Amino acid sequence: MGRAQASGARGAGMPRTLSTSDMVTPGGLSLPPTEPADGEQAGQPLLDGAPSSASLDTLIQHLVPTADYYPEKAYIFTFLLSSRLFIEPRELLARVCHLCIEQQQLDKPELDKAQVRKFGPKLLQLLAEWTETFPRDFQEASAIGHLEDVVGRIAPCDEAYRKRMHQLLQALHQRLALLGQGPEGPGGADKPVSYRTKPQASIHRELLGVCSDPYTLAQQLTHVELERLRHIGPEEFVQAFASKEPLDGAQPCFSDKTNNLEAYVKWFNRLCYLVATEICMPAKKKQRAQVIEFFIDVARECFNIGNFNSLMAIISGMNMSPVSRLKKTWAKVKTAKFFILEHQMDPTGNFCNYRTALRGAAHRSLTAHSSREKIVIPFFSLLIKDIYFLNEGCANRLPNGHVNFEKFLELAKQVGEFVTWKQADCPFEQNPSITHYLHTAPIFSEDGLYLASYESESPENQTEKERWKSLSTCSQMWSSSACGNEIYFAFCFCTQQNVRSILHTATASLIY
Repeated sequence: MGRAQASGARGAGMPRTLSTSDMVTPGGLSLPPTEPADGEQAGQPLLDGAPSSASLDTLIQHLVPTADYYPEKAYIFTFLLSSRLFIEPRELLARVCHLCIEQQQLDKPELDKAQVRKFGPKLLQLLAEWTETFPRDFQEASAIGHLEDVVGRIAPCDEAYRKRMHQLLQALHQRLALLGQGPEGPGGADKPVSYRTKPQASIHRELLGVCSDPYTLAQQLTHVELERLRHIGPEEFVQAFASKEPLDGAQPCFSDKTNNLEAYVKWFNRLCYLVATEICMPAKKKQRAQVIEFFIDVARECFNIGNFNSLMAIISGMNMSPVSRLKKTWAKVKTAKFFILEHQMDPTGNFCNYRTALRGAAHRSLTAHSSREKIVIPFFSLLIKDIYFLNEGCANRLPNGHVNFEKFLELAKQVGEFVTWKQADCPFEQNPSITHYLHTAPIFSEDGLYLASYESESPENQTEKERWKSLSTCSQMWSSSACGNEIYFAFCFCTQQNVRSILHTATASLIY
């Protein structure tokens, strides 16, 4: 597939993203000469488009360092990211270690110490990059065994290799321990309490009572976003939309390995519902208008920070039908700032305005003089949509069975940029009381939102009246049931579906 073909397959919905990390910026590679497989051209680099495809064996060979060769970061990231579509990471690691042992003759009684001393640092560098970028590939004991075996074979030539390996494993265990803590907030945030009907004022805390400063709330939302983003591994984007097309009889890595990505989609939906709940909860329209204006200011500050995910969640919450129908409430709101924000996130032209703003934030991040200027938090559902259409628009392999490596270069550009952004340090100090509220505050279910909306402003047409009557009847039945209560535990919006359904929902329902 030529570049023009790949570009055409992306379609209008897939603009090329900027590359902000040298990890995924293809450069001119000088790869070691290898025997070409059938249909491949010898002596050509695998980046810069020549060739744009190769067999899996050839791609694995180019990952393996030698005494005189080390693959560039762009290639390492691209191949490690995409290879899991065709071969399990543990099997890839086993094959890489086997090739290292075979090519460097590390199974011989007498080692060429001069040669090993040139090869050893390159091997350790590859293992360091792999464990740092894809630590979950090393969760199984067998993977650690492969590392210890191959490094143990070169250690007699230089004891520093064993020490470096010990440091590498320590860093790996620390990363896995942090990732094992999960992205969820305190107090079981994955099962938020959800209101069915409006509770008594005495048992409900409002957000404005916890945080009345929009700038502070925007900063705390940014804190939550970055914390959750850190747990999403780049491999989750590949595994989310993986097609079962194994090569060479190898089994692709399909299992429940997109939990963090799924949790982040749920967080977005929870924030939408939290915003709508806070607006629909007050009994007086003046108070509801104040809450709307508060969230408008929060959204504007999120835009200034570069937190586009929270920005879109807030706008989406305010555009939910139970909120948008409150005409008397909106009449009291100064909406000029809200319309400006809506314009920035307008889906017209494949979110053209948002993409322009995102590019501006990405450029600011590249030239940042402070940690605050480095923050770029993309609208996540649109990022998933872009990757989804890239995956659907190009085949993983070509008719001759070769891996469509050009496609995976494009994928690596998008995912690599995300990896750069999620590593930004949050410059704002966490306020535990605010973040706890964001994670655990009760929210209305969808039916509860409509009931609260109709209680605030009566139904205006026959359709609304019939819906109100139906919801009221269900609410009375719920309240009188033996197990009933005014609150119940539920997932809102994101129900217990498999990850593929949730991610397809994220790509299809971009609120508008």
